[in-house]
Amino acid sequence: MGEAVAIPMTHGLLLAAMLFSIGLLGVLVRRNIILILMSLEVMLNACGLAFIVAGAHWGIADGQIMFMFILSIAAAEVSIALGLLLQVHRRFRSLDIDQASGMRG
Repeated sequence: MGEAVAIPMTHGLLLAAMLFSIGLLGVLVRRNIILILMSLEVMLNACGLAFIVAGAHWGIADGQIMFMFILSIAAAEVSIALGLLLQVHRRFRSLDIDQASGMRG
C-alpha cells in the first residue's frame, strides 16, 4: 500500500469555485426548468466540496457536518421543485421557464 497523497487546499477550493461558476452559468443561461434545477444541485455540491476541503485542511469534522446539512437541504429542494415542476408542466404543457414567468395568481 502506498502513502496517502495530500491535495493542497487551493486546488480543492479552485475546483469548488469552478463547479460553482458552472452551476451559476447554467442557472443564468438555461431556460429548461430541469436543467436549472440540475445547475442548482451543482452549486450546492460545490459549496459542500468547499466545506469538506476546508474541514480536511484544518483537521476538523465541521466540514463534513455542514455537508450533511447541505445534502438535507438539497433533498428538500429537489422534492419541492419536482412538485412545482409537475404543476408547471400540467398547466403550460412545457418546461420553458419563460412561459412560467407569465403566471398569474
